[in-house]
Amino acid sequence: MELEILNAKNSKPYGKCRVPNDIVIGNLRALIHHKLKSAPVADRQSLRLEPRGKALKDTDSLQGLKLKDGDKLYIKDLGPQIGWKTVFLAEYAGPLVVYLLFYTRPELVYGKAGNKKISLTAHIAAICYTVHYVKRLLETIFVHRFSHATMPLRNLFKNCSYYWGFTAYVSYHVNHPLFTAPSPLQVWTALGAFAFCEFGNFSVHIALRNLRPPGTKVRKIPKPDSNPLTNLFSLVSCPNYTYEIGAWISFSIMTSCLPALMFALAGAFQMTIWALAKHRNYRKEFKEYPRNRRAIFPFIL
Repeated sequence: MELEILNAKNSKPYGKCRVPNDIVIGNLRALIHHKLKSAPVADRQSLRLEPRGKALKDTDSLQGLKLKDGDKLYIKDLGPQIGWKTVFLAEYAGPLVVYLLFYTRPELVYGKAGNKKISLTAHIAAICYTVHYVKRLLETIFVHRFSHATMPLRNLFKNCSYYWGFTAYVSYHVNHPLFTAPSPLQVWTALGAFAFCEFGNFSVHIALRNLRPPGTKVRKIPKPDSNPLTNLFSLVSCPNYTYEIGAWISFSIMTSCLPALMFALAGAFQMTIWALAKHRNYRKEFKEYPRNRRAIFPFIL
């Protein structure tokens, strides 16, 4: 069939493109750029049926969308793109450098007062922060399988500002010469909870990875596997977020640091938004999706 391709912003035509009747949107984007050189590259294209309509999924087929010869498709240009993995590596490597700078070179930040002996709690906090972001870097390289190859370039600056900025705010207070550690019982109890949540988060990421065969975009209902830490899937759709929030709440309690709690709450707010959206998509996509599951907080939300 032949489709007319237009700019979603101003309805100006890029041209007409003859395509296979059974092609899916993911392949169509590359074909459009190949045949219509004035069109954005495939990664910048968001195809839709109406100028302000909903973006079509890569797995949607022209047959499934009931498009016929002579119909129109609109392209929204997403702007400059950058790889998901590149963004993740940048936003997770930054906190390691920033936190360890405050921790290992306090005199650069606090002057002569930085020569004061660091508390055991501050040492533990530095280890926790390092373990968390090293884990994230390794997961980005070896575990995660991304459903999209790229994201808008602006996300690199936005995400890095969030992670790097909050890290500086938290580490400034935890490594401060006047930092007062809470009781040992509070520290060690919270450290245990932090470790539990980190292991739980990692376990869920492994389970999610195993749902998608390499090189595919297959989507399945996430379920617990042989690892008991994945049983949280029975209660919520996004247990990785649940564990992540738990880890940062535990870190906040361990350090009694208000900026750390602010970071935990800001992350919880954003992850709740993501979890609710994923939960809705799961229920919409899978008719047999468990109705007793919540999005992120068991029995609550």
